[in-house]
Amino acid sequence: MMDISLPLLSLFFSGFTSATLLPGSSEALFLLMLAQQNWDLWVLILIVGTGNSLGGMSNWLIGILIRRGFYKEKNTETENKYHIQAEKWLKKYGSPVLFFSFLPVIGDPICLVAGLVKIHWLKALLYISCGKFFRYIILSYFISA
Repeated sequence: MMDISLPLLSLFFSGFTSATLLPGSSEALFLLMLAQQNWDLWVLILIVGTGNSLGGMSNWLIGILIRRGFYKEKNTETENKYHIQAEKWLKKYGSPVLFFSFLPVIGDPICLVAGLVKIHWLKALLYISCGKFFRYIILSYFISA
């Protein structure tokens, strides 16, 4: 049975909250744990990437719920601007745009709008996960180089 330690659980939840509208910075904790060299790189990437991907999918789910009328979204004018841009990208390029969900500022709205425009959950999960894992792989590459 796998030993789940508090630091790894913290990394998972940091990854999750970083991909939601909640404040969080998983990169800082990821880099700290990477610098400690007590952890296998691929375990860290797996934990934080999974948390971040599920956080992105929670935004997708909020988009689905908004579309169905279960949830009323309260946005500022600036957030609406990003939602409009995300919707344009998704309608023009389709679900592969979700790869870019790792980008700051626009990443969360892309996931939310994917739910609004009914991107299938499996496509959303695939592209969101690819983008989220890509972020941590690239980050670890530049840190270790």
